[in-house]
Amino acid sequence: MPSPTTDLPRPRKGSLTEVRAVIPEACYERPTGRAVVAVAQGALLWLAPVVLLVLTGAAWWSIGLSLLAGLGVAGLFVLGHDASHSALFGSAAANRWVARLCMVPSIHNEAAWDLGHNRIHHGFTTRLGFDFVWQPLSVEQYQALGRLARLRHRLEWSWLGAGAYYTREVWWNKMIRFRPEGKRAAPYRRNNRFLAASLVGLTAVLVAVGWWQGGPLRAGWLVLMALVIPFLVFSHVIGWTVYVHHIAPDIRWWPAREWTQFRGQMESTTILEFPAVVDVLWFHHIFVHTPHHVDPRIPFHRLPRAAAAIEQAFPDVVRRQRWSLRRYLRDTKACKLYDADAAHWVAYPA
Repeated sequence: MPSPTTDLPRPRKGSLTEVRAVIPEACYERPTGRAVVAVAQGALLWLAPVVLLVLTGAAWWSIGLSLLAGLGVAGLFVLGHDASHSALFGSAAANRWVARLCMVPSIHNEAAWDLGHNRIHHGFTTRLGFDFVWQPLSVEQYQALGRLARLRHRLEWSWLGAGAYYTREVWWNKMIRFRPEGKRAAPYRRNNRFLAASLVGLTAVLVAVGWWQGGPLRAGWLVLMALVIPFLVFSHVIGWTVYVHHIAPDIRWWPAREWTQFRGQMESTTILEFPAVVDVLWFHHIFVHTPHHVDPRIPFHRLPRAAAAIEQAFPDVVRRQRWSLRRYLRDTKACKLYDADAAHWVAYPA
């Protein structure tokens, strides 16, 4: 007769069960007050430059404010991303509505994001043929592309191309053109109606104010500077953020036969040390990325503590480094195409 201990399931060596076991229970606490303050901060950092854009007529001020509004859109999106993971509030309804609202300025459908990001990216992180975000091409796949597609790849995988990649591959293909079927169709349509109504309302307010201030040119200028350019700034920031989390010469992308959850979430994610002011104001510890992939239920303000516990238990696995522009430029130069058999990045063929 088996002993009681043999009847219990044991964690497989190199499994996320082992990693999650070292995370303190306190890392899963989601105080409502902390979440409300974060959302209020995010809303202020987006709305303040938008309001100042309305109040100023100086072109140079407008450009700076538009860039700040773009960072505000990114900050709200990160909070919406947390809420979409049910990691921000203890209430499922609060998470759902905050996710939808925070994703309005970035023009993202939360239901589509839930499928693409929460289910696919997190479910198959850095698995070749499955994880669609910054999925590398092989030399053979690149050579099979047409001339324009090759040029596009060279742009999008350059140091300047993160925004172009994210706007086309994630936002356009996975948000705007996406048409889910089955049980996901109804939530997607509801989110689309909510998103469309919110955007029409925002645009109408800006057009009305701009028209009152100076006619159609002023109205168009406000829409451009308060909505369009901030969206493009957001796309570049988020595209670059995902890139530095999962692309580097020493980060592997795994074929299906070798991929495991442990390898995808632990070995192919990164903890980046980023300037504290920028991190606290806009990015909400999103660069402490490994614990987020180990368990997306951890709220953003608990990620540093979770990371410390994971690093202590798995010091030879966790990948941590200080972010630098020099390293980013080096990585974008080295990471063009991927040889899965040799498990390393390769340059474009001559």
